[in-house]
Amino acid sequence: MKYNFGVVKELKKGETRVAITPDVVAMLNSDGFSVLIESGAGVLSGFSDEDYIQNGATLVKDAREVWQNSKVILKVKEPQPSEYQYFRPDLVIFSYLHLAVEPELTKELLKKKVITIASESIKTEDGQLPLLTPMSEVAGRLSVQIGARFLETTNGGSGVLLSGVPGVQPGKVIIIGAGVVGRNAAQTAIGMGADVSIFDVNPKRLVLIDGIYGTSIKTHYCNPAKIAQEVPKADLLITCVLKSSHVAPKIIPESVVKEMKKGSVIVDVAIDQGGNVETIDRCTSLEEPIYEKHGILHCAIPNIPSAVPKTASYAYSYAMYPYLKSLGEKGLIESIKENQDLSNGVTTFNGEITNQSVADSLNQEFTQIELLVGFKIK
Repeated sequence: MKYNFGVVKELKKGETRVAITPDVVAMLNSDGFSVLIESGAGVLSGFSDEDYIQNGATLVKDAREVWQNSKVILKVKEPQPSEYQYFRPDLVIFSYLHLAVEPELTKELLKKKVITIASESIKTEDGQLPLLTPMSEVAGRLSVQIGARFLETTNGGSGVLLSGVPGVQPGKVIIIGAGVVGRNAAQTAIGMGADVSIFDVNPKRLVLIDGIYGTSIKTHYCNPAKIAQEVPKADLLITCVLKSSHVAPKIIPESVVKEMKKGSVIVDVAIDQGGNVETIDRCTSLEEPIYEKHGILHCAIPNIPSAVPKTASYAYSYAMYPYLKSLGEKGLIESIKENQDLSNGVTTFNGEITNQSVADSLNQEFTQIELLVGFKIK
């Protein structure tokens, strides 16, 4: 028997989320779809095996069995090298993939002709990213929480309290990027009482921020001169400039980092796609979140929502459900044809790269998905 969906334990270091929660398993079951899950897949997110069994999942102890007996493998993060052995031509993997910075994984997916749906690339007609947005919301809010913690002297920081106290000015938070991550970071920082500035190149985003927060936040058009002038004033710098399926641009040069105050903190939320800060030359983790360079604490956790896996797993699972229902009801090909959002997420298909940005980033050929599945019905 081939199960409609399979869920395995996440193997990436520090990843604690699970692709679907027990209540979404129950929803899929009520729709007539089967779910096979590896024992322990939800434990780090706070969901027991019994939770899944009670909601209709079939539990197995061996990951290989899940990979071999599922039509669609549901993951949070990209497959790890030890999982490449399970790739096969009729397999579909639905996950955050960020293939623009994963050349070896992409090579294996193409070689084995695996079909992948990248959660970060699913895009609606009006440009929204429904599966990336909930994780961006979590990451934005967490970035301030994490930054505030590492400003404490016991964690190596400068000893600044973001809220300040009566008679003592609050800490300075600068946010580069006014997208979903940036707006959520701003909301949290303002709520903590910090002195907040946000930068973007899109005037509409700055107008939106100003309309919501007024004088509670300072808005700046982002350019190198303004970056060099303002960033050294930050106690906490949060960078979150990225475009789906592209390598993140380097916005903060090393020369600016060197001018920052000793003991200040940088949280680079764009690290999943390479990061925005020149001095961030490695990924950190939830276990070892910080390293110091030029006297500045650098945080670059690729899977930052894993710090709150229960909240993050619920958010991801609920956002994913409508697409899973479509895949279950119509099958892969018809779902791709009829659902433009879903087809935007298809990144590899039968040995071809079907995402222009990924192909460009890896200097590979690009093939339109329409040419491989037939033109869309809608």
